[in-house]
Amino acid sequence: MRLMPAAWVVVGLAALPAVALGQQPREESPVVVNDATHPVRVGDLVRLRIWREEDLSGEFQVDPTGKVIFPRLGEYQVAGETSQSLVNRLIEDYRRYLRNPSIEITVLRRINILGAVGNPGIYNVDPTVTIADALALAGGITTSGNQDRIRIIRDGVELTTGISERTTIGDSPIQSGDQIYVPERSVFQRNTGLFATMLTSAITLTIALFLR
Repeated sequence: MRLMPAAWVVVGLAALPAVALGQQPREESPVVVNDATHPVRVGDLVRLRIWREEDLSGEFQVDPTGKVIFPRLGEYQVAGETSQSLVNRLIEDYRRYLRNPSIEITVLRRINILGAVGNPGIYNVDPTVTIADALALAGGITTSGNQDRIRIIRDGVELTTGISERTTIGDSPIQSGDQIYVPERSVFQRNTGLFATMLTSAITLTIALFLR
């Protein structure tokens, strides 16, 4: 069997893909966003995660001027941007300090869920979830709650909306700081069976007295 000339062997190795030689191709910075369409609003919570950079990661609330303060970057205007545009900016700016940063951005609405729910309180809610999902975070609507009369309240004023439990937070007028309020059903609505039984009994007694 004839031996392949050494020069041919060298040329053949040079033609092999980099991966075959144990060299990984250069990858773009991994980007993870929870919502690439709805804009960031005042009062929202921006959760920043930079891989292997715990000191630079954290949760930052958007102030009334629409800014947050990110580690090393300082004041950063974010209101009105989508998560996608924001993460693209962050990658470029953090490249001044980090090599090929891997960044994850999650934007959350801070909403007060009150009324007839299992665990009323303030919740950080992903804009992509529905009203029903947000209520589930608060323990769901109690047996006395009226799911057909859910109210959105801002600064003590009820908003007139046509939203349903299937509406997503991002597609609704809900902003950080708003309330989702679930009122209780009326005594009659909560005791329909009891009132029906009492009414039937009253009618039966009246008929019995009338027939005497």
